Amino acid sequence: MGSKTTKEHQDESSSDISCAIITLSDSRSKKEDLSGDYIEKEIEKRYILKSRCIIKDEKDDLLNAIEEMADEGIDVILTNGGTGLSDRDITVETVEELFDKKIDGFGEIFRNQSYIEIGSGALLSRATAGVYKKCCIFSMPGSPNAVKTALKIIIDELPHIVHHAKK
Repeated sequence: MGSKTTKEHQDESSSDISCAIITLSDSRSKKEDLSGDYIEKEIEKRYILKSRCIIKDEKDDLLNAIEEMADEGIDVILTNGGTGLSDRDITVETVEELFDKKIDGFGEIFRNQSYIEIGSGALLSRATAGVYKKCCIFSMPGSPNAVKTALKIIIDELPHIVHHAKK
């Protein structure tokens, strides 16, 4: 699958990509952050992990973390957690107000793949992605299975996405 142009763009893209992970949780510690551990393991196979943190589901904490990472020149920020429907789930509203460009396809494909895997529970997913200050931000649910699904969608395509976001 794929077009000639997409292949050419992928070939022009660098895999020298710096990444950061933000886990949003009011209850998880680093020791209990299975999703963050999985993201870290997968990122380090191909790219450069520059930062990883766990923060509470607080808008200001998330904004500060993203701002700091974007200002450091991080290419990709991967957030997990805080995408649900409860009052404490603030990730989607927080990141989407920052986006210079939204990457609609990520959420659409994620929900489609989740539907195949778990059925109509995929309706609860608010996974989202976009570009802020030329930094790509992918926000996914915090469950380990959701993180695995999300990374299957984006991990190989990151060089291509970053290439376009940096233009």
